[in-house]
Amino acid sequence: MTQITISPRSPRLDPRPVAHRVGLVALSTDHTSEVDYARILAPAGVGIYVNRIPFANPVTPETLRAMEGDLAEGAALILPDEGLDAIIYGCTSASVCIGDDVVRAQVAKGKPGCPVITPISGALNGLRAMGARRISVLTPYTVETTRPMATMFEAEGLALDRVTCLNMTDDRDMARIALDDLVELAASAADPASEAVFISCTAVRAAGVIDRIEAATGRPALSSNYAAAWQTARVCGISGALAPGHLMTLDLPR
Repeated sequence: MTQITISPRSPRLDPRPVAHRVGLVALSTDHTSEVDYARILAPAGVGIYVNRIPFANPVTPETLRAMEGDLAEGAALILPDEGLDAIIYGCTSASVCIGDDVVRAQVAKGKPGCPVITPISGALNGLRAMGARRISVLTPYTVETTRPMATMFEAEGLALDRVTCLNMTDDRDMARIALDDLVELAASAADPASEAVFISCTAVRAAGVIDRIEAATGRPALSSNYAAAWQTARVCGISGALAPGHLMTLDLPR
């Protein structure tokens, strides 16, 4: 039998494997969020630690609201008994349908004292940082699922020049929208009077082509994952442009 020897020297332990730890509560069907956050945040020393919660298509206000009861446990299972610098909930339309304050409160139950970021909080903070008051919105959802989002933006004091939806019901298909088409759709959805364009849904791969969308629309653009990644970086104390796009040059609004 081969002899196994215990080393007389114990290794030193760094405080953390990475400089920053960020949790992500993702949907079971999600294809996009982990990829986006890893691409944008990991080069700045941010580790993304993911737990998925149940979600069943189609994307409707009812199926989105059904996730509320899983949020606290979903958050608690990310590095249990260890602190995070921030935690993201990865669903834009559910943050609206459940209520963004309710979502953040439920996630905070699982990770007390940890800053909670949603795509909606990222988008609203991003629009404030840009000074944008008139916006155009593109969603992949149906009219029924898009309407609460339009109502939310108006309640926040934003003027909606144009709201366009793609009438899709499966978030796995939303993740497959061709990037060239996405840029063209965003350009068609942008009203000339708008000061910014918001592309909704964490499944949609808009974060990787924000620069192309800005070039096509002629105005600042932000998407769900892009805005949440920007807010997360700033909450972690990371400054500077981590990705192309106007928002990444800005700080959080005071």
